[in-house]
Amino acid sequence: MPAKNLVIVESPAKAKTIEKYLGSNYKVVASLGHIRDLPKSQMGIDIDNHYEPRYISIRGKGDVIKDLKKNAKKAQHIYLAADPDREGEAIAWHVNHILGLDEHEKNRVVFNEITKDAVKNAFKTPRSIDMNLVDAQQARRILDRLVGYSISPLLWKKVKKGLSAGRVQSVALKLIIDRENEINAFEPQEYWSIDASFKKGRGKAFAGSFYGIDGKKHALPNNDAVVKVMDRVDKTKPFDVTSVVKKERKRYPAPPFTTSSLQQEANRKLGFPARKTMMLAQQLYEGINLGGRQGTQGLITYMRTDSTRVSNVAKTETSQFIHEEYGEPYAAVKIRQGKLQEGAQDAHEAIRPTSTNRTPAKMKEVLDRDQMRLYQLIWSRFVASEMTPAVMDTVAVKIEQNGVQFRANGSNTKFAGFTKLYVSSRDNEGDDKELPALAEGDKLTMAKSDPAQHFTQPPARYSEANLVKALEENGVGRPSTYAPTIETLKKRYYVKVTARRFEPTELGTIVNDLIVKFFPDIVDIKFTAKVESELDGIENGENDWVPVVDSFYKPFAKELASAEIGMAKVQLKDEPAGFNCDICGAPMVIKMGRYGKFYACSRFPDCRNTKAIVKEIGVICPKCHKGQIVERKSKRNRIFYGCDRYPDCDFVSWDKPIGRDCPVDHHFLVEKKSKAGIQVVCPNGDYKEAIQK
Repeated sequence: MPAKNLVIVESPAKAKTIEKYLGSNYKVVASLGHIRDLPKSQMGIDIDNHYEPRYISIRGKGDVIKDLKKNAKKAQHIYLAADPDREGEAIAWHVNHILGLDEHEKNRVVFNEITKDAVKNAFKTPRSIDMNLVDAQQARRILDRLVGYSISPLLWKKVKKGLSAGRVQSVALKLIIDRENEINAFEPQEYWSIDASFKKGRGKAFAGSFYGIDGKKHALPNNDAVVKVMDRVDKTKPFDVTSVVKKERKRYPAPPFTTSSLQQEANRKLGFPARKTMMLAQQLYEGINLGGRQGTQGLITYMRTDSTRVSNVAKTETSQFIHEEYGEPYAAVKIRQGKLQEGAQDAHEAIRPTSTNRTPAKMKEVLDRDQMRLYQLIWSRFVASEMTPAVMDTVAVKIEQNGVQFRANGSNTKFAGFTKLYVSSRDNEGDDKELPALAEGDKLTMAKSDPAQHFTQPPARYSEANLVKALEENGVGRPSTYAPTIETLKKRYYVKVTARRFEPTELGTIVNDLIVKFFPDIVDIKFTAKVESELDGIENGENDWVPVVDSFYKPFAKELASAEIGMAKVQLKDEPAGFNCDICGAPMVIKMGRYGKFYACSRFPDCRNTKAIVKEIGVICPKCHKGQIVERKSKRNRIFYGCDRYPDCDFVSWDKPIGRDCPVDHHFLVEKKSKAGIQVVCPNGDYKEAIQK
């Protein structure tokens, strides 16, 4: 007997999970994402007819559409259960159109978590498709298409094929390049510090730092200033403790994750790119097979959210868990709600576990390593957010002699509170710093003084976490767009990743300069943020989408016409490689490709000889004993080491060989890097050498 009800979701994993909850009267199938979109081969927007989009069925989705129509004919009721956001609403709308359903029919079902109760409750209150959400997604898609399909062909014509530009992408690239320009223009300034250690009687020494003279803060711009200060100090005489101020300080937990804060913290703590974080979060949301009676369960709530709001049910369950696991003093009485980011929609709850009782320890057997690490991060952050603050005892001491003042600060944890479970990457871990018992009037001796020269440092390049934070703070794009934006910058070779930081390439700088010159509004942060705000207004029913698109496109079209005339063709000059082609004898040159620079014959296309640019590490191949070991990069930009005689020799290693053999089994030794330092190890056994900082 066929199922009476058909439910359409986006992914097979999600379909599998919720079909188990709904029972035999429901059949759940997947559309595999969007089934209609703008055509790839052309703009697909009728600019003269109110920006009417021309949607077509996506190539390769013919069989999916056929199956959806076949199943729809057999069903008495059809429900559209795509994700609860703009994109999900648009997918539901497109499926609705393909199946010829009534646009006003109450067939849209949304749930924030894939659990049995949440899914069953959602089916009790279906609604009609929210056209405000659809129009907001449609307007964003049209704006991005107008920008991308207008500027990209211009860049192909004026620079090289395969380039692209976009509203959020271009702003992100400009942020990276502006930071690089700041670094290049930075002029270091000299300054000095004086650290000292003091003792009270025969007690343990403690550290203090120079503060000022005669009660006023005093800068130390050079060594002469240090000498003048130290000339006033008599190390043979005692120092006076002139002030001891003791305080109790509370440190509050961070709120549970939003999409953006999850991407940032997973990057800082786990080293995950935003794309990987979102992929793993999607898996945890859609469902994991827990085995036995539990079956497949969604482990976290929906992972695209800008809200820190938490349901009362989740708060109650978590409070009970904290009482049982840690005790009443650790359970927060009054729950703090995190401050919403300006422009946040607050449409969904924060990212949290669907059940606090599913601890990471219980999930260890059913999750792979990366899923487990992300789940533990989400679970710990959420539970900690419902715990009491940490309480710190702090003490600030002023130490003086002859008007020269040093200061010492100490702190120790009086009550761990939420830090018993979770410490944010932004918190100062290892915060405790004990001072001896001191009182006003105590006499101290200076055991040691250590003047040190320093230079101010330029701002750091953006890490992925910092870039996501900068985009969010400036109101550019939305958290769901950050991962694909960053991937595009890397894919186009506009940036490269050096020591987990973004460094602009020559190509990225050229593209940025052209867009800044000819399309200033596209890379203007305030303008882009204003457009985002207007898109949000469409979702809220405050704006119509056509006037929003029109107000953007009309001035953009003028800039485009001007650029067509004024943008000169850029010649990307090939650098001489310094050696000749081993096939035809012509000089080799260094060319810019999709994945970076490479060697190519100057007679291209008549001679198509190319070679990868590799870096020798000065080690003979331990396998063939003939070739040199060279540093290479995988397609995912990860460094590995191989023999330069490949394919004749297939030696490869993720870790750097060092040219020495293990004294135990004579296998080659490698360097392994960690936060603690570099360690030489034998990959074939237990031999290890001391870690070098």
